[in-house]
Amino acid sequence: MSDNAQDWVAVDAYFAEALMGADPLRAGIRRANAAAGLPPHDVSPLQGRFLSLLVKAIGARRILEIGTLGGVSASWMAEALPPDGRVVSLEASPDYAALARRNLERAGLGDRVEIHVGPALDTLARLAKEDSPAFDLVFIDADKPNNPAYLDWALRLTRPGGLIIGDNVVRGGAVLDAGSSDDRVRGVRTFTERLGREPRLFSTALQTVGEKGWDGMTLSIVAP
Repeated sequence: MSDNAQDWVAVDAYFAEALMGADPLRAGIRRANAAAGLPPHDVSPLQGRFLSLLVKAIGARRILEIGTLGGVSASWMAEALPPDGRVVSLEASPDYAALARRNLERAGLGDRVEIHVGPALDTLARLAKEDSPAFDLVFIDADKPNNPAYLDWALRLTRPGGLIIGDNVVRGGAVLDAGSSDDRVRGVRTFTERLGREPRLFSTALQTVGEKGWDGMTLSIVAP
């Protein structure tokens, strides 16, 4: 069994080509993001397709994304929605949000993604006051120290039977360090331990390796 990171990337490329083929839509978004100097934190093609699969599997129509970046993950989820579906995506950076809007418009998905700019916790509090239907899926992919607070809001805003996904939880194995001084690791550990204690959630975690290195995500169903 190989633990060579080059092999991980090659295996990712093999499955992406075999299962999906060329993806000019995301390739264009990723080029635009790189040209704008965004950090390379986008989901990989296989991870994006996994998000799309989950959207289709639960028949999602309303999705909440915490952390837009350049719009790659939003594009995967929006593409999987029915025509009347909507992704509500939260982004702290006005520059990232503007780039994501341009990317999604060029991809023909601008009408399915609504981007809110500002601190996510402020936006979540505002969304909770609106008389809107609950979300079918929440994808948490923003600043990790706030993951526990994002979970609180996700529980308020997600329908029974809906999914809550937490991304980047393995962090190259750093999640094992109970004494870590890294706020991101501490945030992920608190978030994960909350998932395990929360009676309204049925949760698991998946480790992943590939072009994004060694990482993973949590998946939780909200009790009906």
